Amino acid sequence: MKSKNIKASLELVKACCRALDDKKAADLRVLDVSEQSSITDFLIIATATSDPHLRALRVELEKVIDATKTKIVGIETAQESGWTVIDAFDIMIHLFSADRREHYGLENLWKDADEVSVAKLLAVVKTKAPKKRVAAPAKAKAKKK
Repeated sequence: MKSKNIKASLELVKACCRALDDKKAADLRVLDVSEQSSITDFLIIATATSDPHLRALRVELEKVIDATKTKIVGIETAQESGWTVIDAFDIMIHLFSADRREHYGLENLWKDADEVSVAKLLAVVKTKAPKKRVAAPAKAKAKKK
């Protein structure tokens, strides 16, 4: 049974995307699979540059998910497989090495899903910065003779 709280799921997706972006994950994509899947609402797919980078991304995501008090249902990773899956129920995160991502073509399996704009998820509302007051230069003191 999927969550009825899509807004909360989307907030978790945003937090995960920010973490992945901050840790330099490549080719970050988010798919809304709520119409196609009975087990999850969103897929997050990202590419790591190496096995240590893959581990670093996983560790960071665990911290972010734990901070939101969301239960991680499971994490599946095989030593040097180039693929890690984190199941947070409403969200499934797939982290790949570049060659494994190309090999499995997960995006092609979910081609009927709606893609969510990562740029919009990562956008921070920009407020107009207040103008700084610049002090007038101090007048030069007259030299006494």
